[in-house]
Amino acid sequence: MKKILFVFALVFCGGCLTNQADRITQTSTIDALLAGAYDGQMTCGQLLDYGNFGIGTFDKLDGEMTVLDGRVYQIKTDGKVYTPALSTKTPFATVCNFKPDIQFEIQNANFKTAESIIDEKVPNQNTFLAVEISRTFKHIRVRSIPAQQKPYQPLAEVVKNQSVFNINDVSGTIVGFRTPPFVKGVNVAGYHFHFLSDDFTQGGHVLDFELVGGECKIDRCDEFLLILPKDDALKDIDLSKDKSEELQKVEK
Repeated sequence: MKKILFVFALVFCGGCLTNQADRITQTSTIDALLAGAYDGQMTCGQLLDYGNFGIGTFDKLDGEMTVLDGRVYQIKTDGKVYTPALSTKTPFATVCNFKPDIQFEIQNANFKTAESIIDEKVPNQNTFLAVEISRTFKHIRVRSIPAQQKPYQPLAEVVKNQSVFNINDVSGTIVGFRTPPFVKGVNVAGYHFHFLSDDFTQGGHVLDFELVGGECKIDRCDEFLLILPKDDALKDIDLSKDKSEELQKVEK
């Protein structure tokens, strides 16, 4: 795969590119996924070489990926959590080696409230954040997307057949990122969260939640590594169009 490294650092130092601390690594782009680039390009085993924490999807768009504590979990459309083989591939994923710089208690918050609290703690919208929110949820609404067959439809069409789950009174962990607006089209600008229950039985892409009480941990990251396919997987995809509205429909 072809690697493109964007470095956003307060201080540049020779040799720092070999250190993966505070680096977010991503395979492919969100706009490519929106357009139907669902064939896996990187194995889960390779993905874990770049980080122990993150989110993504699987070959043919088969469910939602949560990476937590160095393990990859797959939440399929039956609502169950699986542990995929390390040889399983992903077409799109974002990971980092999670080492929080900030942590604080957070209570009685929904998705929008949690966003506002995090934005207040880290107001600089031009920095990458890895975010973990854990403990007790009164309610969390999640989804998973079914595996697709060729010819692939755009993601906005695929989500019409997504499975949505409403989970009540559950303990678990939200995993995700706040991404700067200047990488629009490369990743989801703003917040993108996945959920995994503590008993590893439930989870998915987060649509909304009500947090009773918990802890929020934030890792500020100043390096971004984008890995693109070596082959012509993206050759016939027009990535020149603004897909922001399409993405909002898919995410929410």
